[in-house]
Amino acid sequence: MDNTISTGMNRTGLDMAPLSKGTMVSFAQQEGQRAPADTEAMAELRKTYALEADRVGSVPVPAKLKGMASTMMDTLKGNKPSVLLDKLGERAAYERTGVRLYEALILKVSAASSGPMVDTAALMRIRDDEESHFHMVAKCIAELGADPTAMTPCADISGVAALGHLQVMTDPRTTVAQALNSILMIELGDNAGWDLLIELANDMGHTEMAQQFTVALETERQHLQTVQGWLRQAVLEEAT
Repeated sequence: MDNTISTGMNRTGLDMAPLSKGTMVSFAQQEGQRAPADTEAMAELRKTYALEADRVGSVPVPAKLKGMASTMMDTLKGNKPSVLLDKLGERAAYERTGVRLYEALILKVSAASSGPMVDTAALMRIRDDEESHFHMVAKCIAELGADPTAMTPCADISGVAALGHLQVMTDPRTTVAQALNSILMIELGDNAGWDLLIELANDMGHTEMAQQFTVALETERQHLQTVQGWLRQAVLEEAT
């Protein structure tokens, strides 16, 4: 796989059709005038849809006695255990997707025949970290008496949001540097997600759980720094 950016017959810019440039600009300006200046009606329509639409799924009620008891105790304390379970489900989905993304990146790096390279052994270690984080979160969900295989609303949304990154990673045309740019966005989101989950777990009195998440966050910070370094090196190496 050619792992570099090169110049070629890119015809997307206006400068590739200088004789038609004026006509295209005039057409765009003419058609742009057809768009309604007043967008209030469209905004009201969207508000109506938002009010009438169902939510993206729900957090399942724990089927086990332990889960029911845990839910009742948290509710008596004035907490909403469904929020924690939803965010735990999201974290599990995120880490599971992270494993798939890193596996795709490992394949891309292995197929690269030129250009900037990345240490595949280091990539495998990060992939293994993501997998261990997934199992740790799944265990936490089970300890709360909930079902770690259930798809919570935030888990569902997390999966949808990751589709673009999966496409970038598995597209055979993308370079290692482009894939690293995508995985950097994943790591940034991952760090923010763990940070929020630690605060949420502490607020709800699950301090032992929060301690485990803090260790995971420290590992994810190392991932972030590593990926940032790889991307920086790849781009600078390709540019000179």
